[in-house]
Amino acid sequence: MMDAAFWVAAAFVVFIGVLWYLGAFKTLIAGLDNRAEDIRKELEEAKALREEAQRVFQEYKKKFSAAEHEADEIIARAKAEAARYTSEVDAEFQSFMKRRREMAEKRIAQAEANAMAEVRAAAADAAIKASEIILRQTVVGATADKLLEQDLTEVRREFR
Repeated sequence: MMDAAFWVAAAFVVFIGVLWYLGAFKTLIAGLDNRAEDIRKELEEAKALREEAQRVFQEYKKKFSAAEHEADEIIARAKAEAARYTSEVDAEFQSFMKRRREMAEKRIAQAEANAMAEVRAAAADAAIKASEIILRQTVVGATADKLLEQDLTEVRREFR
């Protein structure tokens, strides 16, 4: 019974007893308790950091939502402004085209009036020349020349 295993066991028990007597277990337990306290503090700190991160996340989420809402409002205002500007430009363009059309119609009317005046003048000149030729051939003498000049002057004045 006194073999090597017995002596190892006895030495182990004596060793443990010496450690107990010297207070090594108290130190070991105190170290474990300190370690547990440090872990508890770190967990509380991590919990506080997590809560802070959640709070910051919610804050940024609200800010993002507000920014998104503001961006939607800006887009809506920009669309309304673009529509207003488009309608103004369209109205200005229509007004410009109306003025151009009116100017073109006035020019056409003026050209028609000028053409009609030229045609009347040409017709009057042709009628005067024709009547002059006819009267010269049928009326002869000094009286005829005098009458012819008076009539031609009067006809020219009437047709022009």
